[in-house]
Amino acid sequence: MKRDSKLSSVLHVLLHMAHSDRPLASEELAGFLQSHAVVVRRTLAGLRELGYVRSGKGHGGGWTLACDLQAVTLRDIYEAVGSPALFAIGHRAEHPQCLVEQAVNEALDDAMQQAERLLVDRLGQVTLADLSADFNRRAAAHPRKRNIHAI
Repeated sequence: MKRDSKLSSVLHVLLHMAHSDRPLASEELAGFLQSHAVVVRRTLAGLRELGYVRSGKGHGGGWTLACDLQAVTLRDIYEAVGSPALFAIGHRAEHPQCLVEQAVNEALDDAMQQAERLLVDRLGQVTLADLSADFNRRAAAHPRKRNIHAI
């Protein structure tokens, strides 16, 4: 099953914006993700409506951050992109007649709900500023410091 990388992708472009001294065009952000500019614009439009980013049109326009990195958590962004499914595990049948399968489903549901709560809680403890600081540490230690995307 293909993994949902939307949260990772959005965090990636947000950090590029955080470390840019100018607005970044959708095409440029799409290049960082090896994606398409339309996908980037569609995704960032939702974040713009929530006040996390802003966009400018025309020459010199592009996407910039509109939020405080210290105040925004990974959970905020996770919820902003629609709270994608965290796990790919599912039931063989949603409403089984078999009592064994009912027991299996209940055990899986309980474990998955606990794991999801734990993960979402952890996302709420990490801010965009934490990610930015981690990137800064990595970049400072890396021998090729010029192109932050190639590092």
